[in-house]
Amino acid sequence: MMRRVAVGTVAVSMALTMAACGKAGDDKKKDAAASGDSKSIGLLLPENASSTRYESFDKPFIEAKVKELCADCKVEYNNAEGSAAKQKQQFDTLIAQGVKVIILDAFDAKSTQAWVAEAAKKNVKVIAYDRLATGPVSAYVSFDNEKVGELQGQALVDALGAKAADANVVMINGDEADPNAGKFKSGAHKVLDGKVKKVVYEQSGEWKPTVAGQKVGAAISQLGKDGFQAVYSANDGMAAAIITQLKSQGINVPVGGQDAGLDAIQRLVSGDQAYTIYKAYKPLADSAAQLAVNLLQGKDIKSVATSTIDSDTDKGIPAQLLEPKVVTKANIKDTVVADKLYTVADICTADYAAACATAGLK
Repeated sequence: MMRRVAVGTVAVSMALTMAACGKAGDDKKKDAAASGDSKSIGLLLPENASSTRYESFDKPFIEAKVKELCADCKVEYNNAEGSAAKQKQQFDTLIAQGVKVIILDAFDAKSTQAWVAEAAKKNVKVIAYDRLATGPVSAYVSFDNEKVGELQGQALVDALGAKAADANVVMINGDEADPNAGKFKSGAHKVLDGKVKKVVYEQSGEWKPTVAGQKVGAAISQLGKDGFQAVYSANDGMAAAIITQLKSQGINVPVGGQDAGLDAIQRLVSGDQAYTIYKAYKPLADSAAQLAVNLLQGKDIKSVATSTIDSDTDKGIPAQLLEPKVVTKANIKDTVVADKLYTVADICTADYAAACATAGLK
């Protein structure tokens, strides 16, 4: 009887000890989530299908700058792969992990208001990166996106030259859920309207090359092969598909894009694409990283975010807006090569060697 009592007492004691340990472990997890992961910065980028820039430039540049500014900080990275629902899940996971600063390039900027508001209630700071997310974001870093559209429109006019005044233009815009797309479109129209004969066909390509190619195919069917003299494409990924579609129909007209991807620079060299817009990713990424580290460490951000901007939901958001540049075949050396975005060897592979020689790229 005494042995049973002793064993029972030990069993109860062990159970209580395990329960206490479990409770302590749970309390530690709760405390960690409550206090936040003071050394982690969340980075959420929107997609990787229509542009290679996010994986090739934005992510590594941000990671490197964060490491430079805060040696023991780490970046928790996720890509939404073109899904607003997936990005919301990634956002929620970061908050659940206790991350206190999130750099967010929203796939659907109009859908973020409730997320960002909920994050703010939990003292999570959100930096809107590249696209101005709705909701009470702590800062915004991007380019002057209406100016990007103006540069695109003027570059297309310049590519048309003396033919511009009599030219009909097809416009393939970005995704309507992206506020930047609206700015690009508005800026481009500001230049094109009055300088070309008419925008005869205008559709959203949704930032999807396949959709852009289909829309241009529909434009050809509707207008005929001679019904337009140039195509405005909101980015390079769509421009690539548009050029392929035009070539398949034997149509050779100026097409421009945006993002200065390596393949786009090569299309400039070969003459397939008229221009692209170069937005220097390193200064953009560096600014986002500096803002994130400052917010994480409770420091002032006014030295980085030197201006303000209004979103659809909030006023006076601290912002830094950088200057974009037009790139054509004539100034590749003075822009993307000079900034060491690409080397001449990167651009002038075997397929482009002859075109590079003609363009003076050596």
